Amino acid sequence: MAETSKRDTEATRRDIAADASESTLALNPLVAPRGQDMMKAYNSMVRAAITQPDQLARQWLRFAGEMGNIFTMRSQVEPDPKDRRFADPAWKDNPVNKALMQSYLAWAETVTESVNGLKLGDKDAARARLMTSMFVDAMAPSNALLTNPTAMKTLFETGGQSAVEGLKNFFHDMTKNGGLPSSVDDSKFKVGENLANTLGKVVFRNEVIEVIHYTPTTDKVWQRPFVIVPPQINKYYAVDLSEGKSMVRFLLESGMQPFCISWRNPTAKHRDWTLQTYIEALDEAIDAICDLSGCDSVSMMGSCSGGITLASYAGWLAAQEKDDKIEALVFAVCVLDTMASTDNDMAALVTPQTVMAAKQASKLRGVLDGQDMAKMFAWMRPNDLIWNYWVNNYLLGNQPPAFDVLYWNADTTRLPAGLHGDFLDLIFTNPFLKAGALSIGGHAIDMRKVKKPAYVIGGTTDHITPWKAVYETARIFGEDTTFVLSNSGHLQSLLNPPGNPKAWYVKGAAKADDADAWVETGERQTGSWWLDWVEFLKSNSGKEIKAPKEQGNKKFPILGDAPGTYVFEE
Repeated sequence: MAETSKRDTEATRRDIAADASESTLALNPLVAPRGQDMMKAYNSMVRAAITQPDQLARQWLRFAGEMGNIFTMRSQVEPDPKDRRFADPAWKDNPVNKALMQSYLAWAETVTESVNGLKLGDKDAARARLMTSMFVDAMAPSNALLTNPTAMKTLFETGGQSAVEGLKNFFHDMTKNGGLPSSVDDSKFKVGENLANTLGKVVFRNEVIEVIHYTPTTDKVWQRPFVIVPPQINKYYAVDLSEGKSMVRFLLESGMQPFCISWRNPTAKHRDWTLQTYIEALDEAIDAICDLSGCDSVSMMGSCSGGITLASYAGWLAAQEKDDKIEALVFAVCVLDTMASTDNDMAALVTPQTVMAAKQASKLRGVLDGQDMAKMFAWMRPNDLIWNYWVNNYLLGNQPPAFDVLYWNADTTRLPAGLHGDFLDLIFTNPFLKAGALSIGGHAIDMRKVKKPAYVIGGTTDHITPWKAVYETARIFGEDTTFVLSNSGHLQSLLNPPGNPKAWYVKGAAKADDADAWVETGERQTGSWWLDWVEFLKSNSGKEIKAPKEQGNKKFPILGDAPGTYVFEE
């Protein structure tokens, strides 16, 4: 019995980690919901319900009928097979548990459909759906000890010890984790030891950036450096997690010369750092990398907000006719067309008023804090980011999962107020489609001038940067741009090493006018897109040369070992 319980516990932790890894913070979200907006949506919902009684009556009469079926054991209500809340067989085998589960599911559907059926404006409707989903998720019987059969079984099997451990975890999180359930057992990870431990040297540092040059592992390397530009929201080492997931190690094994940007974690004294600050700091780093490698250009990759930074940099260079510094571009899970990602409820948070409020808040504090963003984002997806851990940590008395992706996700950074404001301005100016709408250092950005080979990756289940919006990023760089659709979510589509038997992707040139048409013509392939991607990189990396024996030079001496110093700033 104990061995079975242990296996169940490990399975639960793996399930929690799998769910949560699809909901990493990354770029999200830069705008917080305002209380007055949510109250306005609530008032609109109440008024609509009063004026549309027939619609509500039909929904609740249907619910009453379904309750009759449940009590007579004739109901066909079943949870979604992917809903892990009701995965325990006890929810189906025990008549009381089954009736409770079916009652909740029928009620949740009725509440949701009742709200969806109200005639509301687009913004109010989206906010109403958001409020409703949070309320419905919170009321799940799996969230309470007495109505969760897994928790009750664990309580009896452990002689009450699970409750004791749950209380310990609860009080720890109340005092140490800002009141939210811990998402990861951070005692199992240490940056520089079992994370971000690929050998390399820091070869450049300015006030904003450190540059890591990784030590070659092959006798020959491709001549042109490949520079990774990570998001500013989290630490850089998403590309260098545990050994089997490390993109950097894969690049080294493929004979590439990867360099990685590690952003500094800004404080309030850096409040005036803007997008221009980051672009100019990045340009200094690229000049150093070219000098160190003896190559006059680099290929570059940006993901999420790192992709926005990279696009801005490429446009800035093109405006000065200096774009020969870049040979090829790669964008992963990055939306540049801000009008292409308005078909989800998170877009309901983005209005001129909420944007202005967000800018004023970060300006007042000097920074936008990553922990604050993480808390807000957690309530946008409470099942994956709150209630999963609530059940695991408190009701079952388990430690949170030890999962490298979740550790990285919790290792948040800050955005200086200036950069935060600039990112928010991009939402309405949409400068990557509107030439001249963005100017950096007096240079107007026109992406039509950026004529470089490009490779763009999206994820099928990415709810943060929806793949159809990422496809529009590919369209910006022309019909010859390669677009790859990976069968996974936001971060998992990036962390896609070879060897996963379930991995597949669709590949094709971005010639179709819309994403749906592209899918019809794209070529589906099994395996990891990394193998295709590295061939694209090699084709834009010059010739093979003997791997350098040393890193750094007289002008840019080695400043220390990877992972550097900026990654440790809190």
